[in-house]
Amino acid sequence: MASTVTGTTASGSLVFERRSARVHKYHWPAIQLNIWMIVMLIAASLIIGVFATFMQTQTQLQLASPWYFGYSITVASLCIVFILILLYLIYNRRLLPSIVLIGGFILFILWLVALIVISIQLWGANGVGSNCNLAVFSQDPRGQTLETLAWLEQKSICQQWQAVFAFALVGEVFLLWICVMAYQVFADDS
Repeated sequence: MASTVTGTTASGSLVFERRSARVHKYHWPAIQLNIWMIVMLIAASLIIGVFATFMQTQTQLQLASPWYFGYSITVASLCIVFILILLYLIYNRRLLPSIVLIGGFILFILWLVALIVISIQLWGANGVGSNCNLAVFSQDPRGQTLETLAWLEQKSICQQWQAVFAFALVGEVFLLWICVMAYQVFADDS
């Protein structure tokens, strides 16, 4: 409600005119939105955790970290911040489809770049995938030896790369889904 002063009376009292502002409410599918947030939080958290571990390993080995480690961590962190902003807007009942559509589209593009780089590194000609197939998945050492321990660590790293790719792909599909959902909420309310 907004009030404005329109004038004064002969006795010196103020006269107020009241205008009511209509607040438009959008109807979001609650279950779909909650599922989207949970899956994206899991995907972003996994990407942050795996690439942070890789960066720590690179530092321990005194090697430079590739640019896409930091880039992927930044994009996943932005995704978590976006979800926190959405939760704040939901709590205040101010979640607008345009905010979700613009934010989702920006994250879609940033996430796509990360997915492409991860794909090239994992499935490229001399990428992680071919190294894993040669050095890790083609062997099966047994026993309590240093060789077995090293093989288990290499296998873990290969599986982390596969998990990052899988969750990056799922995240990309879900970012497209939130853009479609935001458009549907906007179109259904028109």
